[in-house]
Amino acid sequence: MNAPFQQRRETAHRVVEIKPRPTHDARLLTGGGTEATIVLDGTVYVLHITRQGKLILTK
Repeated sequence: MNAPFQQRRETAHRVVEIKPRPTHDARLLTGGGTEATIVLDGTVYVLHITRQGKLILTK
């Protein structure tokens, strides 16, 4: 994966640094399968890759 680049945006009054967003490959998250468990603040979610290659995140 390529590392995202950092952007610099100038507004009328100041310069704002835009930090790169972390990027994760969904196929790596699922270990080559179709599902991964993701936990956020103690809540468990399931990331599912459909046969059409789309992502579904459920609680």
